[in-house]
Amino acid sequence: MKPAVFDYYRPHSLEQALSLLGEHGSDAKPLAGGQSLIPAMNFRLAAPAVLVDLNALGELAYIKDSSHGLAVGGMTRQRAVERSGVIAERAPLVTDTMPFIAHPAIRNRGTFGGSLAHADPAAELPAVMMALNARFVIRRSGGSRTVGADDFFVGLFTTVLQPGELLTEIVIPDRPARAGHAFQEMSRRHGDFALAGVAVFVTLDAHGRCATARIALLSVGDRPILAKDADAVLLGQTPSSEAIMAAADAVAGDIDPSSDIHASAKYRRHLAVVLTRRALTLAFERAGTGDQAL
Repeated sequence: MKPAVFDYYRPHSLEQALSLLGEHGSDAKPLAGGQSLIPAMNFRLAAPAVLVDLNALGELAYIKDSSHGLAVGGMTRQRAVERSGVIAERAPLVTDTMPFIAHPAIRNRGTFGGSLAHADPAAELPAVMMALNARFVIRRSGGSRTVGADDFFVGLFTTVLQPGELLTEIVIPDRPARAGHAFQEMSRRHGDFALAGVAVFVTLDAHGRCATARIALLSVGDRPILAKDADAVLLGQTPSSEAIMAAADAVAGDIDPSSDIHASAKYRRHLAVVLTRRALTLAFERAGTGDQAL
């Protein structure tokens, strides 16, 4: 298959890219890694009239400190994030998750911001960013805004991004003391889209009780799902097998999975509960020992 005819631009500055996106509005699509957009265009599932290639924008490829945490540029390659020692030290949940994303060849081209903007409900990074309570910097010609991960994803392959806007930076909050994390997913083969998955981030207070808990699930709805009922079950509780099981069971009420050729809704709900129990167990172990290599 071949894509429909389109106009192609390769800007060499962010301002030029934003100007082009603003000028062409809903007719334009930004091209980052292209690992999702190009196949969609080849199958005529997407037919933008204008393609704005961002690959000359080295200014959007970085991992650095910001005033609110660790900032990752939208055009940073997934492989660079996977190999980053800074990410491993300050956001180990991201490092643990990266090998689950497709295959190395895909991660070599795919970008951190591109995966988030694409908003595939079966993708790993959107759920991880929700678990970490990340903030997204969105730029347009003449202005910018910042949106929390909880509010960024609004539906199937849909975000709050408007025509002319670009996700330029992701800010991951600083990791507090006594924090634990875990990522779990189940797929038919490594590299396949997950049948269900979960990203967990927890913290303990000075008495060993759960101070915060964020459980984000993927592939069980039309967007990444934050399991708020399950989170609430854990708050103020001393981690125990009973508390973890109660929170995992509560996940079943937070999600509304659908059936397809790969798995039934019932099986996806079962997987979500099992994977959440496993992830919470590991996350609380890490929070209690402070050993991120467990």
